[in-house]
Amino acid sequence: MVALLIILTINSVSTPDGYTRIKTDSFGEYLRSLSLKKDNTVYLYNGKRKENQDAQYAVLDVSVGNRDLQQCADAVMRLRAEWLFKTGQYERIAFKSVAGKTMALRPPYTYDNFIKHMYNVFSVCNSWSLEKELRPKRLQDVQIGDVLIKGGFPGHVVIVVDVAVNKNGDKAFMLAQSYMPAQDIHILKGEEGPWYFVKEGTIDTPEYTFYSNQLKTW
Repeated sequence: MVALLIILTINSVSTPDGYTRIKTDSFGEYLRSLSLKKDNTVYLYNGKRKENQDAQYAVLDVSVGNRDLQQCADAVMRLRAEWLFKTGQYERIAFKSVAGKTMALRPPYTYDNFIKHMYNVFSVCNSWSLEKELRPKRLQDVQIGDVLIKGGFPGHVVIVVDVAVNKNGDKAFMLAQSYMPAQDIHILKGEEGPWYFVKEGTIDTPEYTFYSNQLKTW
């Protein structure tokens, strides 16, 4: 008998009791479809284990590269750009640098060229520049693909990779991050498994505290 290979994805993670996943758009479905590694260890760009192994619920099967570049804002831009590339929206793969320059993907639209472009983006963009590109949003209206962001030098940013709702309309959401130094993108431990619940005030993640008014969208 041939053993079946079971690939776990974000969509396979159980929701809190009484909650069901919301309907979402193409970007949301892409994020939900991301594969999770069997190994729950977070590694740095240089192959070393991250010192803090208590922050992650699961690790995404997304390459981190071998340079200290794919940090917090970079990981968010990478996931957004991967979806744009997969769906052929090449002209939308553009981010503003700290200096205000538009870093747009140019032909050829090959994956190798895309990855090279993204590493150029990582070297000149950060949470400060990304925050300026995004629009504010109420936490009560959170959707998959939104981000919690505090721009700065350094700031921090995490991305919403899943959302569920109960019969009362209460929402729960799941967050993913990279950090410093560059490391595997991972789903954060939350209030219940990997889930956080919408409420005003602070959102205490394992390695950073955000505020409910720091939610933004593309």
